[in-house]
Amino acid sequence: MSVIYSAATKTARMTAVRDAIGSGGKIKFFTSGDALIVSFTLAATPGTVSGSVLTFSDNNGATAGILNANASAAGVAAKATITTSGDVDVVTGLTVGTSGTDFVIDNTNIANGQAVTINSATITHA
Repeated sequence: MSVIYSAATKTARMTAVRDAIGSGGKIKFFTSGDALIVSFTLAATPGTVSGSVLTFSDNNGATAGILNANASAAGVAAKATITTSGDVDVVTGLTVGTSGTDFVIDNTNIANGQAVTINSATITHA
């Protein structure tokens, strides 16, 4: 039998994740070989929690057009991490893709210097 958390516990845990990220946290996209492609800086409050879902915000606290940054290297975005502003990992093992992933982007094949936009950015408590 799998572990089942109450709704209140899920909300509390996702709120703790948001708070651990803190002001100026980052979302980072990597290749499958762990090469950093692009890093996005989050808002002072990195997102909002509703139930078991943390939805990330852009630097202005809005979710429309979510986050934008220029790639620092070329590669195929395959995975993501979320860190504090000091680059301490908070959440790892996140997915990147064009649909059905934690971070949804238009194209995972990224060129060096390319403008990259995250269209949807959420993580959900299991």
